Amino acid sequence: MSLFPESIIILKNKALEQARPLFTAIDEISEQNTARVLRAFRNHQISEYLFRTTTGYGYGDSGRERLEAVWAELCGAEKALVRTQFVSGTHALSCVLFGLLRPGDALLAVTGAPYDTMQTVIGHTVHTPGSLKECGISYQEISMTADGINIGAIAGYIRNNTKIALIQRSRGYSLRKPLTIEEIREACAEIKKHKPDCICFVDNCYGEFVEVAEPTSVGADIMAGSLIKNPGGGLAPSGGYIAGKAELVNMAACRLTAPGLGGELGATLADIRLFYQGLFLAPHVVNQALKGAIFAAVLFDLLGYKTLPRPDELRSDIIQAIELGSPDKMIAFCQGLQQYSPVDAHVRPIPGPMPGYTDQVIMAGGTFIQGSSIELSADGPLRSPYIVYLQGGLTFEHAMLGILGAASAIARQ
Repeated sequence: MSLFPESIIILKNKALEQARPLFTAIDEISEQNTARVLRAFRNHQISEYLFRTTTGYGYGDSGRERLEAVWAELCGAEKALVRTQFVSGTHALSCVLFGLLRPGDALLAVTGAPYDTMQTVIGHTVHTPGSLKECGISYQEISMTADGINIGAIAGYIRNNTKIALIQRSRGYSLRKPLTIEEIREACAEIKKHKPDCICFVDNCYGEFVEVAEPTSVGADIMAGSLIKNPGGGLAPSGGYIAGKAELVNMAACRLTAPGLGGELGATLADIRLFYQGLFLAPHVVNQALKGAIFAAVLFDLLGYKTLPRPDELRSDIIQAIELGSPDKMIAFCQGLQQYSPVDAHVRPIPGPMPGYTDQVIMAGGTFIQGSSIELSADGPLRSPYIVYLQGGLTFEHAMLGILGAASAIARQ
């Protein structure tokens, strides 16, 4: 017996027919990235004895140190900090900003307004105790054009005290395009042309393993992200990372722990094998998530909704934005998706306040790891034009079923 009405099954078959030819390029990238991961594991001689937990201060944690060396190689970086002590991607990003900026310095966001949670860290739109603004750091942002970063405007915004140029790879809660690795390379080159000592800092959330290189291998000085997104492969239970130039990573590490302690401390209380195994699986899991995103783009395009990116567009993050046009449809989408989750399938998501957000947010995510967005999930703030942001899917089959559930829920309205 089919889970869905015949009209949805017909639509599914049509969407699959259009989506499958687009999967070839995704498979090729996944193969290359898997080869890169295997090479890094081999180069750093990953062995079973590294899969042990540590306690107390975490001195001499060889498993942690080797994992960081592997991630640094994959990122084309001098050094990496891969820690369970980061509570979120925002926390990792915040450690970089507070670790590198000093009173009187300026932060320039070259990709427009960042994520809502980063805006509270900066203190730009709302007063936040302990924000960068409260610490005497000024802030400017350059709005993006329809084609991407406004490269021509960068020179006019850079000042003598511009210490960091923030580049957000993913679209966030917006309809702008995510940045490709090549676009990040061009932006970093333009920034360095006008101020060679300006630090190019990339928010890499949702972008890892979508292409065959990471920002720190093409000119970014430092980047940060979350382990319960792409690089954790759906297995990492928590954590985040920072990667880049050794001096900068060390400065950021002192904000995670304390000045003088840096990255030398930090016990791995969780099963570190999950982080290694998750990293090994990450290229394939990202592949599955991207296939789900393409399928969703095709399906909702057939239903007449605006989708970004379009089904055949080049992708540089795992997020699929779908403009639904009403709060009721957003709620129906999330409730329909939730019904096809392995965890909390009986729960009906409703909008509510979230720390760091000014609008109510609805989130669907029956995930094994709380808040994981490499597992199938959808969310968005309830504000016009009512866009739902879909991401993740450990398997394409699950992503497809969840997406069909969301479409069915909207159709029943």
